[in-house]
Amino acid sequence: MVPFTNIAEGAPLASAFDSVGLHWISALISLGAVTGLTSVMMVELVTIGRIGFAMGRDGLLPAKLGTAHPLWGTPHRMTIGGATLVALLAAFVPISELADMVSIGALSAMIIVAVAVPVLRRTRPNLRRPFRAPFSPVVPVATALACLALMLNLDVLTWLRFAAWLGLGLLIYFFYGRKHSRLAANKDTGATTIQ
Repeated sequence: MVPFTNIAEGAPLASAFDSVGLHWISALISLGAVTGLTSVMMVELVTIGRIGFAMGRDGLLPAKLGTAHPLWGTPHRMTIGGATLVALLAAFVPISELADMVSIGALSAMIIVAVAVPVLRRTRPNLRRPFRAPFSPVVPVATALACLALMLNLDVLTWLRFAAWLGLGLLIYFFYGRKHSRLAANKDTGATTIQ
């Protein structure tokens, strides 16, 4: 529709349709993009609350973060804190830098999951698996390598920010979570499982 050198970075598909006079399709694509992004952001905010709630319940973060609201039964403290942090980041960090940070975070999480598949198959062969990844370890290793290749295309500043956030997480874990975790408490008492 348009030469690749003229493609807009912010909304390539919508601007391509707009440039050839199909304004209604461009508007429809833009509406779909805004709707999709809104739903993704809402899911991410819910996820932040649930992950923080589980980490607080398991002792990796302060226990107050692992309590539910007495009336609504939701992880209100972590949801409010996560939403506040996200709002501050959105207010002060340019969108392109936030997109790179989200990308490197999601790709690193996918690498961890992909590597965990063959590792768990070897170390925990009797673990219940409702779904099995096909052609393991080939597919998980190829997935991890593809994600790493995408990560290597991100700029150095994104890697430095990623290292800073990862370092902060590791500091919290080593100076708080490791001592207060339910797993550590079970090891001290000789228990072997976490309910």
